[in-house]
Amino acid sequence: MKFSDLLRIARRNLLKLKLRTVLTVAGVVIAIGAFVSMLSFGAGNQQLISEQYDKFGLFFTMQVFQRRVDADSTKPPVLDRTALGLLSEVPGVQMAYPFDATPVDVEARDTTTDAKIQAMPVEALSTLRFSHLVAGSRLDSDSARTVMVNHKYISDFGYSDPDSIIGERLILTTHLATLDSAVLNVFRDPDGTLRTRFKEFRWDSIRSPGYLRQTLTREAESALGRFVDGFLNARTAKSDTLTVCGVFELGRMGRNYGAPLIVSLSTLERLTSGGISASLPDIVASLSQGQFPGSSGGADAKTFPRITLNLDPDVPYKQIRDSVTALGFRTFSYVEQFAEIQQALIYFNMALGLVGLIALFTASLGIANTLIMASIERRREIGILKSLGAEDNDIRRLFFVESGVIGLVGAVLGVLLGWGISRIGAFTVRKIMESKGILPIDPFAVPIWLILTALVVGTAVAVVAGLYPANRAARINPVDALRGD
Repeated sequence: MKFSDLLRIARRNLLKLKLRTVLTVAGVVIAIGAFVSMLSFGAGNQQLISEQYDKFGLFFTMQVFQRRVDADSTKPPVLDRTALGLLSEVPGVQMAYPFDATPVDVEARDTTTDAKIQAMPVEALSTLRFSHLVAGSRLDSDSARTVMVNHKYISDFGYSDPDSIIGERLILTTHLATLDSAVLNVFRDPDGTLRTRFKEFRWDSIRSPGYLRQTLTREAESALGRFVDGFLNARTAKSDTLTVCGVFELGRMGRNYGAPLIVSLSTLERLTSGGISASLPDIVASLSQGQFPGSSGGADAKTFPRITLNLDPDVPYKQIRDSVTALGFRTFSYVEQFAEIQQALIYFNMALGLVGLIALFTASLGIANTLIMASIERRREIGILKSLGAEDNDIRRLFFVESGVIGLVGAVLGVLLGWGISRIGAFTVRKIMESKGILPIDPFAVPIWLILTALVVGTAVAVVAGLYPANRAARINPVDALRGD
């Protein structure tokens, strides 16, 4: 029998029992719809991450950190101006610039909030990573008295949209810890405890070594406590008024994307000169690495928590990483992070696909049941076809065609259903993000490979489901079938 004859007979048989056929196809539609909608979520996230990496040039960016201090190793080199120069000269490094987030108080529209500023050289702002402006323009020089604001913090500063903050003035205030404030705090006596202890000192016991040693130890500990308290808490405030020139976007890829505010190098120098602006945890972390935080040793002695490298796309990443590691530093690579994310997404997609396949397996039972019932109800028809010369393989192919038609039609409609579900999901996510003041994203995608996979899987599962009914129908004896009638 020709395939066109099989297709015509299959179409007639399926339309003969419309309700049963519709219900069977509906099962496939729901299963494929679930399969597509779930995998579209994984595909959408994978596409979103890839677009973010491409958009901000993260495939050609590397973060450099100071190596951790081990008990059995020598002290690692620090990330200072000297290290910045060495890293700039590494083959394959197009640009190296430090990341040094400084805590500040930001006052705008009579509202004060905490934030961090990062000083960036003008040439670094021209890279892909900092070139995506939501509104306004970038800093025009390393001495500009302007500031760029991350779009995520617009609402924190009391503004409704990016355009409304352009041209506004922000007052930035740093609180600097200085040795002067620490020393002065040693001699402060606001509660009168020093005077009280001075009056209570037993002068007649001054020649007693034990009493004198005990008193000096107590006073030394008290003075040290006042020194530390003065260094950490009695800070000097420095303020600067800047005009907002631009609102930038730094993507959605996690923790290594910079501070909410970007200022010029001269602005950072004005706000941090003469003291230490680091928070208590940062100071403790620096001391634990054998470094004293601050810039009292001059500009060349300043250390950075990390340095960012922009890489040449034509130079192998591994070569650059090995060169940086040989200098004694450790690296964080967005390329390696992307590979880990890709692997996690593969497992995620496999889990989602497995759930969809379970639903499809359930639908295949409905297909098998429909065709088994058809083989029983059409015994006489099968007997007539065989008496007219149809072979067993012709009967098998007929049932395979019927199951394939059910699977294909169900897969096509299921793809449409899955696409519709993904659009509803994307609309819902977008509205929720907009209501929270977050730039909306579309976490769903239905690429061509997913459509083709759904069509192939849906049709293949249906054909497999028709294997037993087809063999059952092919074994029908035409004499018994006609006699039974």
